[in-house]
Amino acid sequence: MAPTDNSLFELDPDDPRPQSQQIANKLRAAIKTGKLQPSDKLPSQPELAKRYGVARETVKRALEPLYDERLLVSRQGSGVYVRAQTERPVGLRPHVEAAFDRAHVSIDFAGFSGETLRNALTEVLDKIRAGRLTPDAISVRLMLSDMTVPMALPCRADTSADDPAVRKRSDRITRRAVEGIVEEVQELEDLGLVKSATAEVRVHSASPLFKLYILNDEEVFFGFYPVLEHTVKVDGEPVAIYDPMGKDAILFHYSIRDGDDTSTGPQYVQQARMWFDSLWNTVAREYSG
Repeated sequence: MAPTDNSLFELDPDDPRPQSQQIANKLRAAIKTGKLQPSDKLPSQPELAKRYGVARETVKRALEPLYDERLLVSRQGSGVYVRAQTERPVGLRPHVEAAFDRAHVSIDFAGFSGETLRNALTEVLDKIRAGRLTPDAISVRLMLSDMTVPMALPCRADTSADDPAVRKRSDRITRRAVEGIVEEVQELEDLGLVKSATAEVRVHSASPLFKLYILNDEEVFFGFYPVLEHTVKVDGEPVAIYDPMGKDAILFHYSIRDGDDTSTGPQYVQQARMWFDSLWNTVAREYSG
């Protein structure tokens, strides 16, 4: 069934963002709020171009990120449809950018170093500096494993024992990511680009076994860290270590808008928020960076 809500096809002439991004945002929001249902068929690209009053190439650019986010599927000879949403691996960055369409943005992260989050935020924050995204307030909370105290992971592969030198290496990686996030977020307020921008960091003594992202208290991304053996330089010498590898963590997506009766999405998001706040407000302590 094709979408019938006319507001879906109206662009804001005062919006400074490219028309392709406006179209993508409208379609994404319609899918995630249920205005567009799984298996709904979209109008053809020429029809979308006509309805939006834009060039067909603009529509093509708008649809590309929605394919990447696995929100749409193209069926040869049939058309473009809203993909049925299931629990599956997803990419983080498009969802982080979509979170910044809100006036008040909140991002909570629990995990190892925060490198993946920094990479996902870099391009998004550049768009705020360029005036293409215009939130009023941003709140980021990072809750990380404290690499200044003994940990089960990372550790030496030969003994499976904690090694302060191995942790010191991980601490350097963490500090680079944390300092980058904190500085870039707070700079937005200093430059007057947003009314309020905060980035808080706390640490705890548990080993990093998984990563968790909570976006605007509505979406959760969860993934386990595979523990792999690899060789790194520690004090200039090669050392084999067991290391939680964030880049190999497959993320699964849950949303409060997961709407069918069998979905665990809303409950998962609620429990993730509860878990994060419980650690943040009890055993987590201020980061000394």
